[in-house]
Amino acid sequence: MITVKTITTIEQLGPIIFDQEFSEELKRYRSRSLYKGLSNAQWHLSTSLYRNCMAKKDQLEGTILRTFTKYASFEDPALKNSVWRQLIIGQHHGLPTRMLDWTYSPLIAMHFATSAEPVKLGSRDALLWKIDGEELNERLPDKYRRELRNSNAHMYTVEMLERVTGSLREYDLDMKDHAMVLMEPPSIDQRIINQYASFAIIPEGIEKADGSGTIEQWLDQNTENTVKYIIDKDIIWRIRDMLDQMNINERIIYPGLDGLSQWLMRRYYVTK
Repeated sequence: MITVKTITTIEQLGPIIFDQEFSEELKRYRSRSLYKGLSNAQWHLSTSLYRNCMAKKDQLEGTILRTFTKYASFEDPALKNSVWRQLIIGQHHGLPTRMLDWTYSPLIAMHFATSAEPVKLGSRDALLWKIDGEELNERLPDKYRRELRNSNAHMYTVEMLERVTGSLREYDLDMKDHAMVLMEPPSIDQRIINQYASFAIIPEGIEKADGSGTIEQWLDQNTENTVKYIIDKDIIWRIRDMLDQMNINERIIYPGLDGLSQWLMRRYYVTK
């Protein structure tokens, strides 16, 4: 079930930011949650592969990855040996993939929810999604949950997933419409580190090519702890200014001159 909450004041963000539980085992505070921000409340959770290829996504996925690897392996030879690395590197560089990106940090997710073009900020409501990583892990097939236990992990790495399955075909057969793997990407550059990123690998049985199944429908039917926060447009700029003061901005999210320029453009945008 998806719980829908509306955020109309900045004070309502406090429980989201400080959403942690005390672990008796660790004697520390930890969170089970992952977050995703969208700058338009009308947008839905969908993979870039689906948005780009629609009903032909299952037919074209292999071709896209094969062609990407053909040209990209010049810079990263390891792509030839791992479809999971192909997906992660491709997703990171804008390739249409079945990956859905998330972050451990609610502040980073809030950045993406409030990072539209300055002229559009405050003109529409935004979204902040929260999912429970442990809840999703509990739905995994036995061999996948066993790998997490043996690795003392809560999130898959490329190496862990390669030990369990070596192909997308096998992965889809294992997951069907029942579960999905959450993966922590390798630290390939500073951007992916700063974004505190993770990915959900969406099986074809969950996001169906014919449109009969969507990620949101699946979360609504198969989870209890998913929350969809609608952020009222009237506080978007207030949140944006708060995040800038916390040093959560394009300059940090996208290290380099491009991120610096995006930050300065918005920082010195003159509102009417």
